[in-house]
Order: sequence, then structure tokens, then C-alpha cells
Amino acid sequence: MKISSFALLLFLGTCFYSAAQKVTTPDLSMVTNSKTWTVINRAVTTNSKSVHLDAKEGDGLVRLNDFTFENGKIDLDIKGQDKQGRSFVGFAFHGLNDSTFEAVYFRPFNFKNPERKTHVQYVSHPKFPWYTLREKFPDKYENVVAPVPSPDDWFHATIVIEYPSVKVYVNNSSTPSLVVDQLSDRKNGWIGFWVGNTSEGDFRNLKISKK
Repeated sequence: MKISSFALLLFLGTCFYSAAQKVTTPDLSMVTNSKTWTVINRAVTTNSKSVHLDAKEGDGLVRLNDFTFENGKIDLDIKGQDKQGRSFVGFAFHGLNDSTFEAVYFRPFNFKNPERKTHVQYVSHPKFPWYTLREKFPDKYENVVAPVPSPDDWFHATIVIEYPSVKVYVNNSSTPSLVVDQLSDRKNGWIGFWVGNTSEGDFRNLKISKK
């Protein structure tokens, strides 16, 4: 059966439209709007391109409201600081409440330190924080980053989640810097920016591709 050029274009256009519908690019200029985002334990400033979370004790979150993520890909740019033990920046997903979520985060202050190989880590709060994972499963849930970014510069992170698999790529590398299986049985939940204890961070170019 022959298919006309118009019909083929229409079909391809429909496929493209359907695929495009799965990609969400949140408006970061609205991050201070409590109807759109929920800010937890941080002060947030924003412009049309990026979001800044200030430094405080304890974890900080900026959660996207009315959005549930299951499987797919999260792309974003992140910037921390070259301050030893004071720059933990990342992204949380499959969240249940303010203290129960999965996260992938980076330690920029270790990027260029040849003696410290803990650049990127997966955690599952509250049961499996970093210190529990490091004690019970040494080197399994954290790894070096390749290519290695500058500690004070923006870098791009791609987090691919296919429950239970989590893969983390940095600066568009074809090789993942971290590959782990999730420790939670939750297969979906909220998503948001995350910073650790005493840490501030910057985020931009968030794109969420749901599978």
C-alpha cells in the first residue's frame, strides 16, 4: 500500500508532537511562586535563567509542585563551589515527603583533588544517607566524575532513571560516571533541586524527559 507524502509528513509530525509532549522545561523564573514550587529550608533567588539556593544547616530542597516523575531523563546545569566539605549540590527524585526521597549529588570540592575520589553519589533518604552507604557498601554508591569539571564552574548533569537503575553522565559524556540500583521500592514521586548541609548552589537549564 502506498502512502502519500502528505500522509507520511502528518504521521511523522504526530509522532514528533507526541514525543515533544513528554518533555517538560519548568520556568525557573517562577521558582519563588509557592503555587508552582515548594522551597524547604533555604532562601531562593532567581532570574530568567538560573536558581540560587543559599547555605544553611541541614538539607535544602526546591520541589516542583503537581509533577510526578517515574522513569526518564533529567538534564540540568549545576554549579557548586571549591570549598572543602561545604558544597554538596544535586537533584532529588521519587520523593514522598520532605525527608523521604532519592538523590544524586556532587562534591565539586573533590573534582580536582587526586586523593579524594568521591565526586558523585547516590543516596536514599532517610534510610541510606551517605555515611551509612559508605560504611556498609564502600565505593558502591559513589564514584569519580569523568570528564572532570572545574570545581567553581557550571557543569552539565544527565540523570537517567529506569527503575531501579540510575545512571549519571557529566558534560555529555557517553560513559556514565555512576551506575547504581535504587535502594527504595518507590517507583515515582516528586522531583527538585537539592543542596546538602551548609551548602549553597546554582541550577539552570532544567529539562525533564518522561518515558
